[in-house]
Amino acid sequence: MEMLGEERIDAPRQKVWEALNDPEVLRQCIPGCQSLEKISENEMTAAVKIKIGPVSAAFKGHVTLENIDAPNSYTIVGEGKGGIAGFAKGGADVNLIDEGAQTLLTYDVKAQVGGKLAQMGSRLIDSTSKKLAGQFFTRFNEIVSDNAGA
Repeated sequence: MEMLGEERIDAPRQKVWEALNDPEVLRQCIPGCQSLEKISENEMTAAVKIKIGPVSAAFKGHVTLENIDAPNSYTIVGEGKGGIAGFAKGGADVNLIDEGAQTLLTYDVKAQVGGKLAQMGSRLIDSTSKKLAGQFFTRFNEIVSDNAGA
């Protein structure tokens, strides 16, 4: 699965960059996130509970930040295991571009699923992934934009 998108955020690039690297902000934005802990400068562990079609799954995963070019871009790579539900792994290239007082965040996501999840069909997986990405970026935008003046 591949997904491209962009989000215009009413905050300066540095503020957006800091939020993208703040586990507490990310935890609040990731749909179904139970916990997100930083274990090193570029690594985090996560626990996420989501429902995709008829399958509910609790994923435990590991996330690594690579190709870091602060405050412009990074690649976020992760893998989660959901037991009998299967697994999800992938990455996203995230870029930040100044646009006046705003920041344009672009992303290019590539992901794979396996196990029970993969049996559900690519249309359901793709539509659910787009919905979850939309929820993440809407919430991220609300948090960062609201805090931009703080």
